[in-house]
Amino acid sequence: MLRMSACGFGSLALASLMGESNGALAANANPLAPKAPPLPAKAKRVIFLFMHGGPSQVDTFDYKPLLERDHGKPLPFSKPRVFSSATGNLLKSPWSFKQYGESGAWVSELFPHLAQRVDDLCLIKSMYGSNSRHGAALLELHTGSDTFVRPSMGAWITYGLGTENQNLPGFITICPTLTHGGATSWGSAFLPAEYQGTAIGNAGIPSDKAQVPFIANADNLPRNLQRQELDFAREMNLAQLEATGPDPVLEARINSFELAFRLQSAAPELQDVSDESEATQKLYGLDDPMTRNFGRQCLMARRFAERGVRFVQCTHSYKWDQHDNLQADHSRNAKEVDKPIAGLLQDLKARGLLDDTLVLWGGEFGRTPVAQGGNGRDHNPQGYTMWMAGGGVKAGLSYGATDDYGYYAVENKVHLHDLHATMLHLLGFDHTRLTYRYSGRDFRLTDVHGSVVHDILA
Repeated sequence: MLRMSACGFGSLALASLMGESNGALAANANPLAPKAPPLPAKAKRVIFLFMHGGPSQVDTFDYKPLLERDHGKPLPFSKPRVFSSATGNLLKSPWSFKQYGESGAWVSELFPHLAQRVDDLCLIKSMYGSNSRHGAALLELHTGSDTFVRPSMGAWITYGLGTENQNLPGFITICPTLTHGGATSWGSAFLPAEYQGTAIGNAGIPSDKAQVPFIANADNLPRNLQRQELDFAREMNLAQLEATGPDPVLEARINSFELAFRLQSAAPELQDVSDESEATQKLYGLDDPMTRNFGRQCLMARRFAERGVRFVQCTHSYKWDQHDNLQADHSRNAKEVDKPIAGLLQDLKARGLLDDTLVLWGGEFGRTPVAQGGNGRDHNPQGYTMWMAGGGVKAGLSYGATDDYGYYAVENKVHLHDLHATMLHLLGFDHTRLTYRYSGRDFRLTDVHGSVVHDILA
């Protein structure tokens, strides 16, 4: 009875993939069909700029005059019980800070270009997480759990909203890290596989060499022969479904083959940035070897976003983990991303995309205000800075605060669960109701936690 009543989309013969004229049947058959959110939404999509390793909040956006005054002295209160390794006395920032824009937000000299866009930012200076280890902290940021394999936030968003472009994946991650959880950070776990991220390259491949899967050799076989091969494979797979009943893994494989076929016509043009003006390419830093790699990631994120991809992640990996050599390495890291990120914000705003695109920036945790190894900083999930822009958040706002030295979040604390709840709220979801039943329980991105941070909403 289950087989005959078409519980799986496979037995519907992928009607939506064969033509958009099938109406309601197509919408039911295609798990990536666009869906309206249940609540009013300010954002339609997310671009996540992930700084893998953990940027230092007290060297970037969280100015602490007392840290400079008391440089070299012991921290006047207790350090967290759990830490990576031994740390010493207070270490002032090697960089000067200034106030910028009408908001007067403090930004270090590490980010001269981003400082000019500070009135577009909503700085959350009171972030905190639950884990001081890269792998667990990275998973908590991406999936809401530091101890279990759960669906990533991009997968949840694609599950809730589908995608606006049926020729592209709903969730794309550009040059993602292969360490500290690897594919788990863009995976779908127990959600259907259609909602997992599509990785374009990885952290070991320059962004101009990263290609959408199944595209590089597309010209080796005529499309009509490819279509015949896929049709034959689909017939066999559907026969298997008919014999054994609904199989989410097999159904997802059918869907991935069809999407890969459609990508052949959409992706080559999309990945070729030569049609961008010289001014636009310079805006993202494509003319400078220092900024070209991350600049192309940011430019691709804009191109994917304007073509309907729901969640795009750009990863600067794995460079921000400065246990020593803080000054040299943070300087290089910031120079690689500063101009591309500022260019992305400017370009999105000029094209009218920033209003309904939520841009999120940050790492898996921050750094300690005390020294490690004399010239570095240890991991610090107790208090750090992330920022949002566009997509319904208040522009030019600095929200929350850490203590006088930048160690602990102490005012208007925002846990990662709260960040996820707020992001889903901006996309039109009550985070407690965007759930998926698995193994006898309703799961959600925020697990059993999280509160929307209403004070940062426009």
